[in-house]
Amino acid sequence: MKLSQSARTLKGKAVASVRASVIAFNGLDEDGRVTNVLLRMQHAFEMLMKAALSQHLATVFDKKSGKSIGLDRALNLAQGDAKIKLTLDEAGLIRTIDAMRDEEQHWYAVVDESILYMHVRAGVTLFDDLLFRIFGERLGTHIPRRVLPIGAEPPKDFQLLVDEEFERVRDLLKPGRRMGAQARAHIRTLLAMESHSDPDTLVSEKDVSRVVEGIANGKDRSQVFPKLSGVTANISGEGVGLEVRFVKSGGMPVTYVSDGVDASAVRVVDLHKKYYLTATELATKLGVTPPRATSVRRHVGADTNPDMSNAFNMGKVRYLAYSDNAYTAMLAAKNDLDMDEIWAAHRPTNQPVPPCTQPGCAALASTV
Repeated sequence: MKLSQSARTLKGKAVASVRASVIAFNGLDEDGRVTNVLLRMQHAFEMLMKAALSQHLATVFDKKSGKSIGLDRALNLAQGDAKIKLTLDEAGLIRTIDAMRDEEQHWYAVVDESILYMHVRAGVTLFDDLLFRIFGERLGTHIPRRVLPIGAEPPKDFQLLVDEEFERVRDLLKPGRRMGAQARAHIRTLLAMESHSDPDTLVSEKDVSRVVEGIANGKDRSQVFPKLSGVTANISGEGVGLEVRFVKSGGMPVTYVSDGVDASAVRVVDLHKKYYLTATELATKLGVTPPRATSVRRHVGADTNPDMSNAFNMGKVRYLAYSDNAYTAMLAAKNDLDMDEIWAAHRPTNQPVPPCTQPGCAALASTV
């Protein structure tokens, strides 16, 4: 594959970072090891996503600041790219590594060795999958198999790891132990892992305190960390040929309402992170004009669906921003339904009715 200069450079940085992460994982020096492993692995995926987007001529610079976009925005774009085909499970793993990295880099967390190994091994597996899917290369051409992350113990079932970590936290929080700071460090890692199932996960001290209170009140793991119940890891192979892929197994559903929900399960989320698309950006992403996009938004009910849109206030100005759920629903409508009929039924009132060429279009237009 002939690569653009930007894609070639970014891919090289990605490979260099994943190599550095593997070297740090296998290294003998424990000082700063976990931080270094996660920093390098997160950077590897950010560069790989940007390399893929650059190769496919996608915009990787923020229009307002002129700076390169961050990892989260790159993941959103990659999920909507028909060539990259990044799945929700794959994005969830990358977001989890990023969340754990964020806690390590900007504060501190305790990442159990088994949890670190499973995520780094899964990261290497996914990096190889994406490198081959996008660029037709295997990671084995850049890293000898003999130096891939090696664990002293075989990987455990993911749910078992979570249970063990939860019991460790509960033990640390027992009265008289005075291990609250260490318990909170373990909790940050468990909260970060909820990124596997929720792209809007945000680890905050309010969330940590909520978990501490929930455990103190006798809540069990499924009540305090409900989103982890639906995550599992598929493990195949052994030794240097081991492959780990995280998937969502359809665990406990989580509902966010004001009443009737255990307070220990409510998360603080950054709404701007979820609802990041303006109406104009949504139209551009769909490849239609803003008026056409308005008609599709009305058809799918995006402006009134809380999963698709949210109202923000900027001074005296109130505006709607949209999530990936809105884009997914609108894209399905665009691909599966007749756009002329959608336009005739939901066009903005100041837009002229286009020539009707489809059966039933005139009847729909007459109802506007």
